Amino acid sequence: MKQAMILAAGLGTRLKPLTDTMPKALVPVGGKPLLEWNIRKLQAQGYDRFVINIHHFAQQIIDYVSQQDYAPLVRFSDETEQLLETGGGLKKAQQLFSDESPILLHNVDILDNVDYGWLARQHQPDEDAVLLVSQRKTKRYLLFDNAMRLMGWINIETGEIKSPFPWLRESDLTIDDNLQVIPLTSNHSPLTSKLNAFAFSGIHSFSPRLFPLMERFPDKFGIIDFYLSVCHRAHIVGLVKSDLRLLDVGKLDSLEQAETFITQI
Repeated sequence: MKQAMILAAGLGTRLKPLTDTMPKALVPVGGKPLLEWNIRKLQAQGYDRFVINIHHFAQQIIDYVSQQDYAPLVRFSDETEQLLETGGGLKKAQQLFSDESPILLHNVDILDNVDYGWLARQHQPDEDAVLLVSQRKTKRYLLFDNAMRLMGWINIETGEIKSPFPWLRESDLTIDDNLQVIPLTSNHSPLTSKLNAFAFSGIHSFSPRLFPLMERFPDKFGIIDFYLSVCHRAHIVGLVKSDLRLLDVGKLDSLEQAETFITQI
């Protein structure tokens, strides 16, 4: 079994006025809703169980899926009472998954060129989560050691660092134009010179083994905050895709780009 969670509960505020009358999951691109593009691609690459979290115009998504041939493969996680963010949404949906295989997490408003069969094969049995990353410039980076094990996170605008490792939290770092980690003071751990900075794609493979570690978390939390709190005790790794192409169809000006993008992936 290959299982996936499609994160579709968001309000889609950047897509107004379209999302005044429909959920972003049903916003059309090339004549098909975003949800349809994602499910069909995952189906073609061997996925056969889908969980979709719903909030904004939830019934419209339920009604749409009920008319599709893949409806028996879909289960819904209802967040109509409260949006739970990525981590909370996954935690709430726990009982809808099999505990025998990793869960692919994917935002409904992302189009990409990822081969998900390849991604599934990269998730090794001893790995608790695999985060798809790339060498893209951004304001926030995940930090990995030379074995690509997750160590922390940095916001280069504010200098904020999140990590369960005190030596990293207390470091003064930045990321240069070549995406290298640069200590800003001489008073730093030699381990900082072994860090690698990558941009997170928002796409990741999650082992159900991690669910017990979520029990102490509140109903609402982000998945990256969860990973950063447990990466010292769980095997969470980065996977680099050098030719990664992503398009966030979360705003109106990207809809036109999406029409072209889908013909190229």
